[in-house]
Amino acid sequence: MEQITLGIGTRLQHTLHGPGVIVGIRYATYLISFINHGIKEIDKTDPKLDEIIPENVTEEIETHSEAEKSLLKILRLWGGITENVSLGDRWQHGTMLLQPADKNLKPKEIPIEDFFHKIVMLRDRLRVLEQNINSNKKLSDEEKVNLQQYITRIYGSLTTFNVLFKNKEQWFVGEKGSKEE
Repeated sequence: MEQITLGIGTRLQHTLHGPGVIVGIRYATYLISFINHGIKEIDKTDPKLDEIIPENVTEEIETHSEAEKSLLKILRLWGGITENVSLGDRWQHGTMLLQPADKNLKPKEIPIEDFFHKIVMLRDRLRVLEQNINSNKKLSDEEKVNLQQYITRIYGSLTTFNVLFKNKEQWFVGEKGSKEE
Protein backbone atom coordinates (compact mmCIF):
# COMPACT_ATOMS: atom_id res chain seq x y z
CA MET A 1 0.00 0.00 0.00
CA GLU A 2 1.42 3.37 -1.05
CA GLN A 3 1.64 5.85 1.82
CA ILE A 4 1.38 9.56 1.03
CA THR A 5 2.87 11.89 3.62
CA LEU A 6 0.83 15.07 3.87
CA GLY A 7 2.46 18.29 5.03
CA ILE A 8 1.92 20.76 7.82
CA GLY A 9 -1.20 22.83 7.20
CA THR A 10 -3.13 20.09 5.41
CA ARG A 11 -6.80 20.32 6.37
CA LEU A 12 -8.44 17.01 7.20
CA GLN A 13 -11.75 15.57 8.28
CA HIS A 14 -11.79 12.70 10.80
CA THR A 15 -14.87 10.56 11.35
CA LEU A 16 -14.56 10.72 15.16
CA HIS A 17 -12.80 14.02 15.83
CA GLY A 18 -14.21 16.24 13.06
CA PRO A 19 -12.23 18.87 11.14
CA GLY A 20 -8.56 19.38 11.87
CA VAL A 21 -5.22 20.50 10.50
CA ILE A 22 -1.85 18.76 10.57
CA VAL A 23 0.50 20.65 12.90
CA GLY A 24 3.28 18.07 13.17
CA ILE A 25 4.65 15.04 11.36
CA ARG A 26 6.28 12.00 12.92
CA TYR A 27 7.53 8.82 11.30
CA ALA A 28 4.20 6.94 11.35
CA THR A 29 1.79 9.53 12.73
CA TYR A 30 0.47 13.04 12.26
CA LEU A 31 -0.10 15.53 15.06
CA ILE A 32 -3.48 16.98 14.16
CA SER A 33 -5.15 19.95 15.83
CA PHE A 34 -8.88 19.27 15.89
CA ILE A 35 -11.25 22.16 16.46
CA ASN A 36 -13.32 20.44 19.11
CA HIS A 37 -10.84 17.89 20.49
CA GLY A 38 -7.45 19.63 20.61
CA ILE A 39 -4.22 18.06 19.36
CA LYS A 40 -4.28 14.29 18.79
CA GLU A 41 -1.66 11.93 17.42
CA ILE A 42 -3.24 9.94 14.57
CA ASP A 43 -1.72 7.10 12.53
CA LYS A 44 -0.92 8.15 8.94
CA THR A 45 -2.86 5.17 7.61
CA ASP A 46 -6.00 5.77 9.71
CA PRO A 47 -8.96 5.07 7.38
CA LYS A 48 -11.09 7.59 9.31
CA LEU A 49 -9.01 10.48 7.91
CA ASP A 50 -10.23 12.27 4.79
CA GLU A 51 -7.95 14.85 3.15
CA ILE A 52 -9.66 18.15 2.35
CA ILE A 53 -6.90 20.52 1.27
CA PRO A 54 -3.37 19.09 0.95
CA GLU A 55 -0.48 21.37 1.69
CA ASN A 56 3.31 21.10 1.79
CA VAL A 57 3.50 17.39 0.94
CA THR A 58 6.85 16.49 2.49
CA GLU A 59 8.83 14.11 4.66
CA GLU A 60 10.33 16.85 6.83
CA ILE A 61 9.71 17.28 10.53
CA GLU A 62 8.87 20.85 11.57
CA THR A 63 10.62 23.07 14.08
CA HIS A 64 8.66 24.63 16.94
CA SER A 65 8.47 28.06 15.29
CA GLU A 66 7.11 26.54 12.07
CA ALA A 67 4.53 24.63 14.12
CA GLU A 68 3.49 27.89 15.80
CA LYS A 69 2.99 29.54 12.40
CA SER A 70 0.95 26.56 11.24
CA LEU A 71 -1.16 26.63 14.38
CA LEU A 72 -1.92 30.35 13.96
CA LYS A 73 -2.89 29.69 10.36
CA ILE A 74 -5.15 26.87 11.51
CA LEU A 75 -6.86 29.02 14.09
CA ARG A 76 -7.56 31.69 11.47
CA LEU A 77 -8.86 29.14 8.96
CA TRP A 78 -11.11 27.10 11.21
CA GLY A 79 -11.81 28.90 14.42
CA GLY A 80 -12.99 32.27 13.29
CA ILE A 81 -10.52 33.48 15.89
CA THR A 82 -9.13 36.87 15.13
CA GLU A 83 -5.64 37.93 16.01
CA ASN A 84 -5.07 40.76 18.45
CA VAL A 85 -4.79 43.80 16.21
CA SER A 86 -3.64 47.02 17.84
CA LEU A 87 -4.64 50.52 16.89
CA GLY A 88 -1.71 52.90 16.40
CA ASP A 89 -0.82 54.76 19.60
CA ARG A 90 -1.47 58.22 18.15
CA TRP A 91 -5.09 57.25 17.39
CA GLN A 92 -5.94 55.90 20.86
CA HIS A 93 -9.05 57.62 22.31
CA GLY A 94 -9.33 59.77 19.16
CA THR A 95 -12.42 60.58 17.15
CA MET A 96 -13.13 60.68 13.45
CA LEU A 97 -15.19 63.59 12.21
CA LEU A 98 -17.19 63.38 8.97
CA GLN A 99 -18.10 66.92 8.01
CA PRO A 100 -20.68 67.46 5.22
CA ALA A 101 -19.94 70.23 2.70
CA ASP A 102 -23.23 71.86 3.69
CA LYS A 103 -22.43 73.56 7.02
CA ASN A 104 -26.15 73.51 7.93
CA LEU A 105 -25.94 69.73 8.28
CA LYS A 106 -24.67 68.13 11.47
CA PRO A 107 -21.26 66.37 11.29
CA LYS A 108 -20.89 62.74 12.34
CA GLU A 109 -18.34 61.97 15.05
CA ILE A 110 -17.14 58.38 15.53
CA PRO A 111 -14.63 57.03 18.07
CA ILE A 112 -11.62 55.83 16.07
CA GLU A 113 -11.53 52.58 18.08
CA ASP A 114 -15.05 51.72 16.81
CA PHE A 115 -14.15 52.53 13.22
CA PHE A 116 -10.89 50.56 13.49
CA HIS A 117 -12.76 47.55 14.91
CA LYS A 118 -15.04 47.56 11.84
CA ILE A 119 -12.02 47.73 9.51
CA VAL A 120 -10.41 44.75 11.29
CA MET A 121 -13.70 42.78 11.09
CA LEU A 122 -13.86 43.53 7.36
CA ARG A 123 -10.29 42.26 6.92
CA ASP A 124 -11.05 39.08 8.87
CA ARG A 125 -14.17 38.40 6.82
CA LEU A 126 -12.22 38.89 3.60
CA ARG A 127 -9.72 36.30 4.84
CA VAL A 128 -12.53 33.83 5.57
CA LEU A 129 -13.99 34.48 2.11
CA GLU A 130 -10.55 33.87 0.62
CA GLN A 131 -10.24 30.54 2.45
CA ASN A 132 -13.74 29.49 1.40
CA ILE A 133 -12.88 30.20 -2.22
CA ASN A 134 -9.61 28.26 -1.99
CA SER A 135 -11.27 25.24 -0.35
CA ASN A 136 -14.32 25.17 -2.64
CA LYS A 137 -14.30 21.91 -4.61
CA LYS A 138 -16.87 23.09 -7.17
CA LEU A 139 -14.85 26.05 -8.46
CA SER A 140 -12.23 25.45 -11.15
CA ASP A 141 -8.68 26.69 -10.58
CA GLU A 142 -9.30 29.45 -13.12
CA GLU A 143 -12.43 30.61 -11.27
CA LYS A 144 -10.53 30.57 -7.97
CA VAL A 145 -7.75 32.69 -9.46
CA ASN A 146 -10.26 35.19 -10.88
CA LEU A 147 -12.06 35.53 -7.52
CA GLN A 148 -8.72 35.76 -5.70
CA GLN A 149 -7.75 38.70 -7.95
CA TYR A 150 -10.90 40.58 -6.89
CA ILE A 151 -10.03 40.04 -3.24
CA THR A 152 -6.49 41.28 -3.87
CA ARG A 153 -7.94 44.43 -5.45
CA ILE A 154 -10.22 44.91 -2.45
CA TYR A 155 -7.19 44.71 -0.15
CA GLY A 156 -5.51 47.31 -2.39
CA SER A 157 -8.53 49.61 -2.04
CA LEU A 158 -8.29 49.33 1.74
CA THR A 159 -4.59 50.26 2.04
CA THR A 160 -5.63 53.83 2.95
CA PHE A 161 -6.60 52.49 6.38
CA ASN A 162 -3.12 51.06 7.06
CA VAL A 163 -2.27 54.32 8.83
CA LEU A 164 -4.52 53.16 11.71
CA PHE A 165 -2.61 49.91 12.37
CA LYS A 166 0.12 49.83 14.98
CA ASN A 167 2.00 46.93 13.36
CA LYS A 168 2.98 47.03 9.70
CA GLU A 169 2.67 43.23 9.30
CA GLN A 170 -1.10 43.58 9.87
CA TRP A 171 -1.58 46.04 7.01
CA PHE A 172 -3.76 45.50 3.98
CA VAL A 173 -1.61 44.56 0.98
CA GLY A 174 -2.90 44.79 -2.57
CA GLU A 175 -1.37 43.86 -5.87
CA LYS A 176 2.30 44.82 -5.97
CA GLY A 177 3.25 45.91 -9.46
CA SER A 178 6.80 46.47 -10.61
CA LYS A 179 7.79 50.07 -10.09
CA GLU A 180 10.76 50.27 -12.42
CA GLU A 181 9.93 53.63 -13.98
